[in-house]
Amino acid sequence: AIHAIEMIMKDLVASYNGDMAARDRMHNAQCLAGMAFSNALLGIVHSMAHKTGAAFADYGAHIIHGAANAMYLPKVIAFNAKDETAKKRYGMIVDYMGIADKNASDDDKVKALIAYLRKMNDDLNIPHGIGTYGADSYPAEKGFVPEEVFLERLHDIAVNAIADACTGSNPRQPSVEEMEKLLKCCYYDTEVDF
Repeated sequence: AIHAIEMIMKDLVASYNGDMAARDRMHNAQCLAGMAFSNALLGIVHSMAHKTGAAFADYGAHIIHGAANAMYLPKVIAFNAKDETAKKRYGMIVDYMGIADKNASDDDKVKALIAYLRKMNDDLNIPHGIGTYGADSYPAEKGFVPEEVFLERLHDIAVNAIADACTGSNPRQPSVEEMEKLLKCCYYDTEVDF
């Protein structure tokens, strides 16, 4: 997993921008990442992406799975980092990535990781929230997810995300209420403070 992170840091944005050698290396990076998550399993980022992807397709707003994962990851890291063990592990990843001072607190390392991912999303033209998904040139098959439709379907999406197979391996188990709050943070791009 760590080697895949290193490769992704080096090559994802270049691959997106058309560098064919970087794209080739990204195939290897995603293979390594796949082997890692086949062993360690996934978490609620994928649970949420699984349940929101086509939830709004009848409104012409299908959320591409990779974009959903990218939008949700910073929010889920903030949620999971409330668990001390998860926070320490994120700190170790940040140390490996070299994106914060090794003497920084784990809280500051988590903030650095979230900032890094948000910047990467900017570089990849991925919005920070579902509410702006599809705006301008952001990735979208069609249109936006209307706020009223999102709120109307929120509870069912949260229940389904909790029931998703990936949720069981998340370091912090959310309640349905917490999942609803987390999904709202992902819609409005607001801070996770719970």
